[in-house]
Amino acid sequence: MRSFLTMLGIIIGVASVIILVSLVNAYMSYMTESFASLGTNQISVNMTNLSSRSVSVDEMYEFYEEHTDLFDHMTPMVSVSTTVKHNSDTMSSTSVSGVSEDYLAIKDYDLVQGRNIQYSDITSRQKVCVIGYYVASELYGSPEKAIDETIKIGGYAYRVVGVVERQDEDDLEDGGTDDFVWLPYSCAVKMARNANINNYTFTIMDLTTASEATALIENFLYETFKDDDLYNVTAMSEMLDSLNSMIAMVSAGLGGIAGISLLVAGVGVMNIMLVSVTERTREIGIRKALGARKSVILQQFVIEAAVQSAMGGIIGIIIGSIATTTVGKLAGLNATPTPMAVIVSFSVSVAIGLFFGYMPARRAASLNPIDALRSE
Repeated sequence: MRSFLTMLGIIIGVASVIILVSLVNAYMSYMTESFASLGTNQISVNMTNLSSRSVSVDEMYEFYEEHTDLFDHMTPMVSVSTTVKHNSDTMSSTSVSGVSEDYLAIKDYDLVQGRNIQYSDITSRQKVCVIGYYVASELYGSPEKAIDETIKIGGYAYRVVGVVERQDEDDLEDGGTDDFVWLPYSCAVKMARNANINNYTFTIMDLTTASEATALIENFLYETFKDDDLYNVTAMSEMLDSLNSMIAMVSAGLGGIAGISLLVAGVGVMNIMLVSVTERTREIGIRKALGARKSVILQQFVIEAAVQSAMGGIIGIIIGSIATTTVGKLAGLNATPTPMAVIVSFSVSVAIGLFFGYMPARRAASLNPIDALRSE
């Protein structure tokens, strides 16, 4: 019972480190996947065009074409707040955006029916649109039936030329990832009654050039606006790196806090081993009288402390692994024990047994055999 109570601190410490670090890493993976769905290779540009200082679509395209070695795609972004109708059916939460022909590639989506918006649609302001899977299912019954049908957007009749494949495998719902309509940005600008386009999305060829590409866009905009408060350039990859750094710091901090319990457990190991030495003084005296060397006595007690700590570490790993999986499922995270947390916590538990077991072992090895034999 005393040995088990000695191990209990080690068990709790090891299990705590594994649970906390693994859950934080699972949350980090979840956040990374969420950002990846937004496109880690994307750079968002938001600006405030003034009457005296503004950047037109043509100027932005000229800049993009000058740097095609860095940029893969570019599209203007025009958000339109309006309703989508077909016959008597109305959808008010549908996202309506004006985009270019590159937007499908930027989102890395595929079409399940029809075609994409084309450059000719933009230049001639053709009233055509590409819709999400949810919109096609709700208004027309299926993507196949939606093609070449008419849909009313802000009171204007548009022809459905394409349907994007389903993105959400679980639920089709209002405001979800499949609830959207894309128009040629030239039509959306007219619908939004805004002569200037303030938002653009770029994609970069290589994530390692994110900082260079961001600086290039900022320098281009500064030449026109002369005020960096009038524009904002955000690289998703840099935001993800910052997020990962913050979560890694939190993970290390939580692991350190849980590791304090291992230190407390080490003090418990030392106390129990000191009691054990006191109770076995006569046994130590007999062994020494029969010729046991100091190193043998030292080894005996150090091994005993290390074995107790190692057993506590193993039990802690088992409990921590089970608890991590269970808590992860309850929290909706794909949490699995982190190998590094398992290795570090187990190594620390054994090291604690050796470190805190050494002083009692040294005390036992230093006992005078005559005094030890006379001990009651």
